[in-house]
Formats: sequence, C-alpha cells, structure tokens
Amino acid sequence: MNVMRPQVVLTKARKKRTERSHPWIFQSEIERVEGEPQAGALVDVVTAQGKYLATGYYNAASQITVRVIAYEPIAALDQAYFAARFQECWAHRERFLGDATAYRLVYGEADFLPGLIVDRFDDVLVLQILTLGMDVHRDEIVAALVEVMQPQGIYERSDVPIREREGLEQVTGLLYGECPRHVQVKENDLIIEVDIEEGQKTGYFFDQRENRASIAPLMRGWGRRSGIELRSVETDTGVERLPVNANGKVVSFPWWDGATVLECFAHTGSFTLHACKYGAKKVTCLDISDHAIQSAKRNVELNGFTDRVEFVVADAFDYLRTQVRGLDERDERSAQADTSKKSKVDTSKPMTAGGGRTWDVVILDPPAFAKTRSAVDGAYRGYKDINLQGMKLVNEGGYLVTASCSFHMRPDLFMEAILDAAQDAGKVLRLIEWRAAGKDHPQIGGVDEGHYLKFAVFEVRSKRK
Repeated sequence: MNVMRPQVVLTKARKKRTERSHPWIFQSEIERVEGEPQAGALVDVVTAQGKYLATGYYNAASQITVRVIAYEPIAALDQAYFAARFQECWAHRERFLGDATAYRLVYGEADFLPGLIVDRFDDVLVLQILTLGMDVHRDEIVAALVEVMQPQGIYERSDVPIREREGLEQVTGLLYGECPRHVQVKENDLIIEVDIEEGQKTGYFFDQRENRASIAPLMRGWGRRSGIELRSVETDTGVERLPVNANGKVVSFPWWDGATVLECFAHTGSFTLHACKYGAKKVTCLDISDHAIQSAKRNVELNGFTDRVEFVVADAFDYLRTQVRGLDERDERSAQADTSKKSKVDTSKPMTAGGGRTWDVVILDPPAFAKTRSAVDGAYRGYKDINLQGMKLVNEGGYLVTASCSFHMRPDLFMEAILDAAQDAGKVLRLIEWRAAGKDHPQIGGVDEGHYLKFAVFEVRSKRK
C-alpha cells in the first residue's frame, strides 16, 4: 500500500456496506481524512482500526465522498489501468452477447469504473462522464478506449444534471475521430438508427435488449379469435396447410395470426420493431416527442414494417384515458340499449368521448417517474395510473407488458402499484415473466442501486366478462 496516499478513515458505528462490496462511501460514514487529497485523487479507505478495505477516488464536495475503484491498492488511474479495465469489459460482452457490436460497453460501478458510461455503436463510441473523479481523467479514458477498441470516433454526451452535484458543467462534443450524428446498428437482427447527438441519454437504451426479444411468444396465436384456422386445403400443387376463415375461404394476409399491439413511450420504436419482427398484425407506436416518433418512423422504414405501423404523437396518459373513456361510453350505450327498447342513449349519435380502442398487447415502458426518494409517492400514483389505464385496454386474455426504470421504485412497490391497479380495474393478472436489465448491464451483489429496471409480462383477465 502506498503509505504516502491520503486515507479515509471510516466510523465505528457505520453499517459494513464497504465490506459487502458497496462502492459508495458517504460523508456520514467518514470519521476523518488523513492527508490532504485533491478533488478526484485516489485515496485508501480503512476501518477505524486501520484495516485496509478499498481504494477509490475522492470528492469532498459530493455527498458520495469516495467511490471505490478497487479492493486492492492501485498505483494510478492512468491509460494502462483504464485499458486493462476496458479489455475486461469487452471480454464480458463478447462472452454473453456473442458477435453483437452494439451494447453498453462500460456500466459504471458494475464494471468497477464508477461514474463512467460507454455505449458502443459498432465503430462509434458514446461516452458519458458523471463524476469529478472520472472527469479529471478524460484524456486517459479516451486514449485507453482508442487503444483497446480502435473506434472510428468517440462522442461525449455528458449532458446530465447529476454532474452539477459534482461541481461539473454539462458538456457534449466530439472527443476523437469522426462521428456521424446518425449511426445504424443491429439488435436481434433488426436495423436501429440512433441519433447520438440529440437522442435521449447516449441515444439508445440497450438495457431492454433481452426484454424486447422476450415478447416474441405474445405476437402470434391470435387468428383463431377471428375465426381463422390452419386447415388442409387442396391446391394446384397438392394439399397444403393454409389459413382458412369461418366462411371457408383461404386468407392471404400474411399476418393473419398476429397480435394488435400498442407501444407507449416508444422513443426510437424498439418494441414496435420487435413486435413486427415476431409477427404482429398491427402496431400503434406512441410517444409525446415528435423527434422520437420521427426516429421510430425511420427505423420502421429501414426494417420494411411501414404497412403494419401507425404513429401517434401524444401524451400517453391522455391517450390511454381517452381510449378508456370511449370504451366505457361504448359499454354504457350497449348496456342501456340491451335493457330497454326505450333507451335514453341514442346509439345513432357518435360517441362524445372518442377512443374506445383495445389491443391484444399493451406495452408500457415509461421514463423514470421517481428520480429521488422524495418523489416515490408521486411515482407510485403515476405507475398505478398508467398500468390501470393500460390493462383496461387489453383484450380479454391478452397481455400487459410493463416496465419501470426508477431505482427508488423498488420491485415490491412496483408490483404493489400494478396489483392495486388490477384491483381497481377488476382484472386478474397472471405473471408470465419478471425480468431485469440485460447482460451488458451487470449488477454487483448487494448494491441495490443496480437493480433499477423492472420488466414484467402479465396475462390480463376480467373478473366479470
């Protein structure tokens, strides 16, 4: 151990989080600092008895005063150190993602590089630096990425408010080589065009890769509801198994067995693309941002799915409520017409609420509703509301696909919000899948902050039909 390096001495009364591999050390856990560490410099972390625990970088201006880099003494955060770490990151992705060339290459604390995010888009890397301890080593990080990955270019997207807590300004711009604004990559054999300059965060959300692929079984098996079944039919070339409708006519529409799908908070349309790939009949792709919908349109065109997708620019909450109001009005009119020939409702008049659509599969992948602990109550109401409206619009026996990327919305609380929504909606939910982030977003055991993404698939049934 470097005896000249400043030491951070932890209090006796603290919880032993550092011993359990948690990489954050808060000001309240520190008894004293021996030496005079510079902001962003390495310090050794020791117990009150002087036992070495870890090495991390220091920032007295942050509530998270030390972020652990290693559990053994290291000499310096130089190019060689970063290059070795990046090699390990690359090896992990190659092992679990095979020949993929688009993924999260560096995932902060989970890759033992707290405060650093690197996304790979084939030959272009997008870098995000969140902390002072990484910001002071920008040159070494870029040099190491060039050494290991040999990219065409590196672009920085450190335009996030969290940097201000570290005393840093938000910055963006080219760091190395050449970076086109729009890059095309492949995910699950689909072409995705990403706007690395204006897209959300680093341009694309890789954490749902495996989750997007998991919706494949939901996209087929709906033809029978329309009276269409595969039957043996004599043709000019012999007997073939073909889709035949209730009138005995062969159905030529290739997506006769596909689901109708609504994707809310679509961003670049990634779930829409996967729904089409796996056989959806018709997809409604919705986002409040016109820029996002234009990106989604481009991706749909690139993959040849234009004839099966409709696009809506709207607030998801408003859109879902409008559909539910229309559905309620239609049911009310129908009920009154059935109970009395002298119905007070004139069914010849158009419905006042509009809407009234339903889908076989409704997908909800909203942005984080709770970015702070104090926002949890409001987020709970938001998740309950969006899932309540969403499940009301799922056709009987269809599926609700729902996600939360709010760390502060713990898994049990997210599930509680969904179940409260089901109670109010008069629905019974069968849990089909419960998933987290993908393999390019590993998690350190015991670090709850890494368990931010919750993804669930529910079958939706009505208590009363």
